[in-house]
Amino acid sequence: MFSSPFMLGFDELERILDRASKTAGDGYPPYNIERFERADGEPERLRITLAVAGFGRDDLDVSVEENQLVIRGKQHDDSSRSYLHRGIAARQFQRAFVLADGMLVSAANLENGLLSIDLERPEPERISRKIEISGD
Repeated sequence: MFSSPFMLGFDELERILDRASKTAGDGYPPYNIERFERADGEPERLRITLAVAGFGRDDLDVSVEENQLVIRGKQHDDSSRSYLHRGIAARQFQRAFVLADGMLVSAANLENGLLSIDLERPEPERISRKIEISGD
């Protein structure tokens, strides 16, 4: 699709789509993506909510790396505890979301085992310019 002679400069988009398809495999932790109604003059707003029960603030890392929102979680085993049954494993994860150009991460909040990450996309400027033709 991106090899069409009418699609110029979309090599990066093809790489992003490839990267997104590789990160979509694991279902842990479960998440929701919510879109908020746009008010007059307000940017488009989204919220990603991940179920991260058992993780504290110090166990989680949220970062933006090359147009990719990356959420990592790492729990540490407490060797001082002795379990009769262990159904809740100390588990690590990495979840990545590819962000469109212009998307900004505005906030992250951990409450009641849910990590919410707010994103917004300001309205892009509409730019039009005339190209002068040189020659005879």
